[in-house]
Amino acid sequence: MHEVVQDYYGKQLQSTEDLKTSACCDVSNMPSWLKPLLANIHDEVLSRYYGCGLVCPALLEGCRILDLGCGSGRDVYALAQLVGPTGHVVGVDMTDEQLAIAKQHQNYHVDKFGYDNVTFLKGYIEKLDELNLDPNSFDIIVSNCVINLSPDKAAVMASVQHLLKPGGEFYFSDVYADRRIPQHLVNDPVLYGECLSGALYWKDFERLARHADFLDPRLVEDRPLEITDPLLAAKIGDIQFFSATYRLFKIATLEDACEDHGQAVIYHGTIDQLPHHFNLDKHHAIETGRVFAVCGNTFRMLKESRFAKHFDFIGDDSRHYGIFAGCGDILPFGHPANIISDSNAALSVNSGSCC
Repeated sequence: MHEVVQDYYGKQLQSTEDLKTSACCDVSNMPSWLKPLLANIHDEVLSRYYGCGLVCPALLEGCRILDLGCGSGRDVYALAQLVGPTGHVVGVDMTDEQLAIAKQHQNYHVDKFGYDNVTFLKGYIEKLDELNLDPNSFDIIVSNCVINLSPDKAAVMASVQHLLKPGGEFYFSDVYADRRIPQHLVNDPVLYGECLSGALYWKDFERLARHADFLDPRLVEDRPLEITDPLLAAKIGDIQFFSATYRLFKIATLEDACEDHGQAVIYHGTIDQLPHHFNLDKHHAIETGRVFAVCGNTFRMLKESRFAKHFDFIGDDSRHYGIFAGCGDILPFGHPANIISDSNAALSVNSGSCC
């Protein structure tokens, strides 16, 4: 599939207007404080970028960041402004035409920002070991609608785990499906290039993440994708696709379920642009100054990451009170049998996120 993707993004597409769906274009609601970053980026870099939003977690100053599938470099140059002169952003892509645009305008951005803190490397995101990147060397790894294009997603996840520092995070947007994609659709070059037929079934993604020791994937935001091209829609049929942003923390002590240890946190409101609340994920909007009860995993994510100094932490894990209420799991015992027949079967979908 490498050749298919390289041809599609290097030769077939000349601008975002050439895309046939909204899967790989920026239609998400971008925070107003991020928009000035894009205004500083060269027009050609912007027009030849095909990501699904701006992948930008909070608190980046001084961080070392790796961007997987950086394309023309839009996110690299946006993140470069946020990490500042003491940070560094490395972009990796396999498509010569895309990298040529990113590198062609590198001096433009040095002049614009007043410092040079980006590096572009040619390589495959499932073969990062070939790029001589040091293990445990990145605070954050990002990716913007690219992992679905990889033929070996397990290798990508394993490399991310290897390259992140302890306490670091993988913060990325991608496309997911509500079911597994049939092979004849995976083999369709346009559907694959449009970030559709390479998409993971959402439950398989969770399994893949946990197999790579990211035991508690956190869903940050999501939106349904509309397939507006009638020919593609006819091929896809009833499969539903979603663009979703996840964050995965490299923390060895995370558990595979949200356990209740009677812990809580208090957010100080001291992160730039987040004075009133801190959104860890879709289910955790932590209001400034409020004592906020959390499961053991959320406690560790905040305490063992770059966010720690912005919180007070209450309690420890010396006592256990069972599963954290509302996280998706319930005690399986003591309930009457519930026999579901084919005639009244219901489908229940759980996000897999905590609390």
